[in-house]
Amino acid sequence: MAVKTDDARLEDRWRGILSVHARTMCEIDRVLHPYGLGASDFEVLDILATESLREGDQCRVQNLVGRVHLSQSALSRLIGRLEKDGLVERSVCAEDRRGVWVALTRKGRDLHTEVLPRQRAVLARTLAGPVG
Repeated sequence: MAVKTDDARLEDRWRGILSVHARTMCEIDRVLHPYGLGASDFEVLDILATESLREGDQCRVQNLVGRVHLSQSALSRLIGRLEKDGLVERSVCAEDRRGVWVALTRKGRDLHTEVLPRQRAVLARTLAGPVG
């Protein structure tokens, strides 16, 4: 019986993490599809709902970049789709014209509230066991 090296154990753990991530993202996509959302869409709505406790509160798009695992251009496209669907509103930062603010609309907040239990149920199921 071969003894696993530290590298092999590390690779196994890494592949386990990737597998759990992929299964979780696919399941979130499946559960949220009837609502017109994907996992990344929900992630943006969830961060905005968490950071913006009151209606009209805004968050700089730049602050989302490091928290949503998308490139800046992919995040901008995603926010554009969410805006087109009436879930968020964008505005230019008055202090820094390069900056962009994003805020949940009432429709976005209501949809987030509706789908939040479904997303959390997926997390509870897929993350219940050891990761990696």
